[in-house]
Amino acid sequence: MSRRCEITGKGVLAGNNVSHANNKTRRRFLPNLQETSLLSDTLGLSVQMRLSTRAMRTVERNGGIDAYLMGTPNTKLPESALVLKRRIKKAAAKKALA
Repeated sequence: MSRRCEITGKGVLAGNNVSHANNKTRRRFLPNLQETSLLSDTLGLSVQMRLSTRAMRTVERNGGIDAYLMGTPNTKLPESALVLKRRIKKAAAKKALA
């Protein structure tokens, strides 16, 4: 399982630990990823995703996973989020016809 947010694409960053004596050693900054389930109103089920805490706040501020994905351009979404966006669009079109 990669250390990458499924919505924002935020991943691992690299940097230095700097001691008091100004010695530099390499380190990794890991994103704060959480396994969460988000309720999709259009699909009618919960979707399991591994998101950063910042992405969870952004999704909630935009009114849920459906509204966030529909309002975000495809170029800013990773492939896993695009697959979910297509599923939501297809379900919305099916509901509109019924």
